[in-house]
Amino acid sequence: MAATKYKYLIEVEKAKEAKDGRPSQGPVYRSLFAKDGFPPAIPGMDSCWDIFRMSVEKNPGNPMLGRREIVNGKAGKYVWLTYKEVYDVVIKVGNAIRSCGVGEGDKCGIYGVNCPEWIMSMEACNAHGLYCVPLYDTLGAGAVEFIICHAEVSIAFSEEKKIPELLKTFPSVAKYLKTLVSFGNVTPEQKETLEQYGVALYSWSEFLQLGENKDFDLPVKKKSDICTIMYTSGTTGDPKGVLVSNESIITLLAGVKRLLESVNEQLSEKDVYLSFLPLAHNFDRVIEELFIWTGAQIGFWCGDVKLLTEDIGELKPTIFCAVPRVLDRIYAGLTQRISSGSFVKKTMFNLAYSYKYHNMQKGHGHAQASPIADKVVFSKVKQGLGGRVRLILSGAAPLSTHVEAFLRVVACAHVLQGYGLTETCSGTFVSLPNELSMLGTVGPPVPNVDVFLESVPEMGYDALSDTPRGEVCVRGNTLFSGYYKREDLTKEVCIDGWFHTGDVGEWQPDGSLKIIDRKKNIFKLSQGEYVAAENLENIYGLVSDIDAIWVYGNSFESFLVAVVNPNKQAIESWAQQNGISGDFNSLCGNAKVKEHILGELNKIAKEKKLKGFEVIKGVHLDPEPFDMERDLITPTYKKKRSQLLKHYKDLIDNMYKSAK
Repeated sequence: MAATKYKYLIEVEKAKEAKDGRPSQGPVYRSLFAKDGFPPAIPGMDSCWDIFRMSVEKNPGNPMLGRREIVNGKAGKYVWLTYKEVYDVVIKVGNAIRSCGVGEGDKCGIYGVNCPEWIMSMEACNAHGLYCVPLYDTLGAGAVEFIICHAEVSIAFSEEKKIPELLKTFPSVAKYLKTLVSFGNVTPEQKETLEQYGVALYSWSEFLQLGENKDFDLPVKKKSDICTIMYTSGTTGDPKGVLVSNESIITLLAGVKRLLESVNEQLSEKDVYLSFLPLAHNFDRVIEELFIWTGAQIGFWCGDVKLLTEDIGELKPTIFCAVPRVLDRIYAGLTQRISSGSFVKKTMFNLAYSYKYHNMQKGHGHAQASPIADKVVFSKVKQGLGGRVRLILSGAAPLSTHVEAFLRVVACAHVLQGYGLTETCSGTFVSLPNELSMLGTVGPPVPNVDVFLESVPEMGYDALSDTPRGEVCVRGNTLFSGYYKREDLTKEVCIDGWFHTGDVGEWQPDGSLKIIDRKKNIFKLSQGEYVAAENLENIYGLVSDIDAIWVYGNSFESFLVAVVNPNKQAIESWAQQNGISGDFNSLCGNAKVKEHILGELNKIAKEKKLKGFEVIKGVHLDPEPFDMERDLITPTYKKKRSQLLKHYKDLIDNMYKSAK
């Protein structure tokens, strides 16, 4: 293994020139923290069940799962179940599942917001070798029905209020689904309805009684066994079932543990995690597995986004994982509070911010950069996150650089951005604490994978140039075992043991990776020029007056147009300064406001030396953020370009007409 010019990477294989119709490939790299090899397997740990079982043996009395008790209709303190108490319930759930005639290799659906019962059902699947299949409706109306039929789910657990949703999937799922369990109660009418289809419906307490005084042997589980089928929402077509093995989760945990130890941020049983990102996604699932392995605490949110800050205040988590949307909200709330404060407070904040940021740029860690500013000015922000947060991890979609920079300074915690796919078991890259140069990047690889960039000639990305750019390809034991019942799709993305992510990355001088584009998001304008939409959206996204942008180019036209979600606070304050009145909705339709936004977009285009055909000539301002309700984005906030085009078609046509 050779050292490289990159501080945080080790070279394991040489670059390859283009050959036999295959594009050129950059060198294969791995993390500096794996210079002596990847972390070895943990003795005796062959499955996800072992992660939990071994932790119960080691930490029986530790609090494991907590939820807020409801007193007079209001959420109060967190009440905890210990590892041993959870284990006892899991054994009952497992025995109850088996007494329904369901066993090893069968598929078990879980549907609903995160709660202790979700984890207990998942662990019962792990114990008895069932495939855990998360169900979630954000994949689109027919997705739950599609997944139950496609995965042949024979038993499903569901949040009480989701039972009516599941009833709508009958009769088409009746061929497969034979047992349904509510995490809460069920009504006699619901039982009656399902009886017509030959389906047994149980409340949680009834189901646990089925498992009393029964004792089924646990099957022997292997690393190669599948433990979950995670359905991912492609931006087009039906959801794909990603087969995740025990090995890929165990390998990921060992890699993340090595990484955290290498940067002196290892987890301990005193750590507390707020579980609110959907367990139906791999990102949250693997983080919770990591906490279970550590013997730490997992507290669940109440399920209401408006009360999330209350949950945070009550739980006081030490590790906070979020998607950019949540962090954007926190950022907007903080900046609003600052701008509405007095002149003195604002000035004090800005001075403290500049001073600390400057020191962090010089290489000081966030805790050493300005302890006084932390104590006097930024401690309030820390209190807003419960007062104990030491790590904020963002994943699932790109986090705006200005939000990341702001939070790195004011949150008094490490703010790290990660990257991974369901197919790579989520955590594949993550930025490192106290490395301000990694702003806007996803950091170097986690020490459990090898990575190379493959040139994409048709988009002008060259993996062998001085600034290497290309499709990110990953190899390692964290990789998925294929798409369920879709070998054709598996072969498309897995070539010679390498998974082709479809994302285009660029190596940074320190060995961190920046995601700059998506291989398929490319279109041709009428003059024959190719445009990489995602790359342009990343650049235009630097404009602080906008929250989101979708760039579009019609192949019969020679220029680009865009739909923008403007930043409410920024637009209202600009309008006030320029004597324009009206509420946010009417401001978005105002010609002067449009002109202002177009001007800001042009400014950044000039600054970043974009080519003439990459400059946006027409813009529509939509006060409504791109959302899942209108099917414009996936649950992980990726843009559904074909849906966006369908939704804004008339506006696009008008922009082209009026911009000529």
